[in-house]
Amino acid sequence: MGAANSEDAPITVVPYCATWPARFASEALLLQSALRPWLVGDIEHIGSTAVPGLWAKPVIDIMAPVFDLESSWGAIAAAQAVGYCYFAYKADEMHWFCKPSPAARTHHLHLVPWRSPLWQERIAFRDCLRSSASLAQRYQNLKLELAAQFPHDREAYTDAKGPFIASVLSAWRAGRAWPMEPHSP
Repeated sequence: MGAANSEDAPITVVPYCATWPARFASEALLLQSALRPWLVGDIEHIGSTAVPGLWAKPVIDIMAPVFDLESSWGAIAAAQAVGYCYFAYKADEMHWFCKPSPAARTHHLHLVPWRSPLWQERIAFRDCLRSSASLAQRYQNLKLELAAQFPHDREAYTDAKGPFIASVLSAWRAGRAWPMEPHSP
């Protein structure tokens, strides 16, 4: 899974699809059964497909809570048994998977320690986007620009979103509400 892995499909950002929540719910049921021994909470729909109206890469991002990474190694084989491909991507933070393959992704699965900073930040970012149409629009515009700029470089696309995400999370930590628009005189 490198920056320009020849197996990776190009980055495309498409209009919101009303079937995304149902696709998540269906996959969550499958994962709930397959990962039951390691789950310590509810499976969450994260990422842009979890924000109604937001354009996104047509890949359902799923975050499943585990107690910790060490005790959830067995979940890797369980996820593979239901069609997920494991990659040691950010292995110190999560167990990461895609389905059905890097070239034809329909789902990403993130096994993340429950209530860890990463868990909390991903939920907070999703909820901030859901609560502010103007913030979601700004994020959508950024993603469209970056998809055009980095169509074959997932790492660069993801890294370039970092400052925007960090600013939203900084405001969230400080308890500021969105939208953070300039005040009119």
